[in-house]
Amino acid sequence: MADAAVARLRLIRTTGVGPVTYRQLLARFGSADAAIDALPMLAARGGGGRSPVVPDERTIAREMAATARAGARYLFLDDADYPVLLAEIENAPPALIVRGDVALANGRPCIALVGARNASAAACRFAREIAHDLVAGGASVVSGLARGIDTAAHHGSVGTPERPGATIGVIAGGIDIAYPPDNADLQDMVATRGLLVAEQPPGIEPRARHFPYRNRIIAGLSLGTVVVEAVQKSGSLITARLAGEMGREVMAVPGSPLDPRAQGGNMLIREGATLVQSAADILEQVRPIDARAVRSPGARFDGPPPEDASDADRRRVVALLGPVPCGVDELIRQSGLSSPIVQIILLELELAGRIERHAGGRVSLG
Repeated sequence: MADAAVARLRLIRTTGVGPVTYRQLLARFGSADAAIDALPMLAARGGGGRSPVVPDERTIAREMAATARAGARYLFLDDADYPVLLAEIENAPPALIVRGDVALANGRPCIALVGARNASAAACRFAREIAHDLVAGGASVVSGLARGIDTAAHHGSVGTPERPGATIGVIAGGIDIAYPPDNADLQDMVATRGLLVAEQPPGIEPRARHFPYRNRIIAGLSLGTVVVEAVQKSGSLITARLAGEMGREVMAVPGSPLDPRAQGGNMLIREGATLVQSAADILEQVRPIDARAVRSPGARFDGPPPEDASDADRRRVVALLGPVPCGVDELIRQSGLSSPIVQIILLELELAGRIERHAGGRVSLG
């Protein structure tokens, strides 16, 4: 199993291999080792000038040692205790690095509480109290360990050493990096009394591009996302949008129209999000959903086609692509090709660095 984990991490850390491509490669080739061997051929078919860069075993061994030193472990997508709701989304992380009690992500309904970093004192108090009430009502509270609403949500749900709560913190950097630094103690409390989740390898400082990836994990873990206070065009609204695209509940707490920090939540309500004012309101929205009915984890790939795509097939798909993201289903419809053929062409193009994948199963030329 150790050798298999090394091979999988090598594939996950390969340039050009994202979550969707990883799942397709495993489905097509059966193992990470076989997929790695096929990468140069696939990238060449996609028109790439050079093969993807695959980290060697020593690099992965150093990463695994750093993970162990941080008191963390890996959760791979097909592991039995990988969060079931997160595994349902198309771009679920192939591997998570976790510290704490993974059962909090599977054994209880998860609710994301997100909001402004510069939140008002009243909103922070409300988030803290509603997080406490959600835990008392049997839920786990998911947030991103940022300042403001996230911090309040974790403080309200983390509990005490004697009576741990049910909080899940998802961070944008490595499992051993505290960001912001003033939340270092809180992050350790979350890992000790709850669950701390990272997608990036240890030692990686969070960058702006990492936060949308973190947000999709927050939304993916949760039956519903609640925005407590947020300005327009904020990361919290990105999380809410992702939750909606995943088919999860989107909720918001109304605020004064005189406060710019309330505009994001009020806008969500105007656009159809559920107005909530208490933990009871939130739990009422998610309780009809039975987490046991969620699809079990599995690759979203139809399997290898009976034969490889032809050059004419590739030209047909590339001609349909442009800088504006387009749904894969639409590509299949307009190309007249089978789903497996289109998927393998997109896989080749991604490995060649010629396309980018977007939320909602969309792709565009890179």
